[in-house]
Amino acid sequence: MGSLVYLTVMRPDIAHAVHILSQFVSAPISVHFGHLLQVLRYLRGTASQCLFYAHDRSLELYTYSDSTWASDPSNRRSVTSYCIFLGSSHLTWKSKKQAAVTRPSIEAELRALATTTSEIVWLWWWLADFGISCDAPTPLLCDNTGAIQIANDPVKHELTKHISVDASFTRSHCHQKTIALQYVPSELQLADFLKHKLKSNIGYT
Repeated sequence: MGSLVYLTVMRPDIAHAVHILSQFVSAPISVHFGHLLQVLRYLRGTASQCLFYAHDRSLELYTYSDSTWASDPSNRRSVTSYCIFLGSSHLTWKSKKQAAVTRPSIEAELRALATTTSEIVWLWWWLADFGISCDAPTPLLCDNTGAIQIANDPVKHELTKHISVDASFTRSHCHQKTIALQYVPSELQLADFLKHKLKSNIGYT
C-alpha cells in the first residue's frame, strides 16, 4: 500500500481509490484486497498515461476547490478535494476526509476552501524559495456561491466557531490578495475529478 500511496504523486486519477483503501491498512479483509487488485489492473491498463510539464508556460498558480457533503455512509463525513496548477501543469492535489461532520453542505465547502487556501499560502512560500514571486492573487475556483459569499463578506453569519475560523482565514487571504475567489460551474469543477474518477472504474459506490 505504501508504494500505491507514492504513486498518487504521479497519478492523480487514483487519488480517490487510494484515499478509500488507505483507511483499511491496519485491518484489511479480502474485499479490500479485491479492490486493490482492481486498482493495480487499472494502472497496468493505463501505464502510458502521464503528467506533462511544459517549459514555456507561465509560472502562475490557479486552483480548484470542492467538497462532497456527508458522503461517507459509515460516519457521514464530507471529503475535501483540491487541485492546484502551475501554469498548465498539475502541481499538487489532495482528496481527504474532513475531521468533523458538517450539517449544511456550505460548511463542508468552507472547510475545503480553508484547506485549499492554506496549501496556496504554503506554495507561495515554496515558490519564493526558488526565486519565483506570486505578484497576482491566485484564482481559487469553487462551485458553491454561498461559500464564496461568506468567505468574501465580513458580516457575521450563524456558523459554529470552528467554521467561523475557517471562513475568517479564507477571508483574510482574500483581503491580503493571496487568493481571488471565483465561481466555476459544477461541470467544470476539476477538483470533482479526484472524488469520482475511480468510482466507475473500480466499482466504488
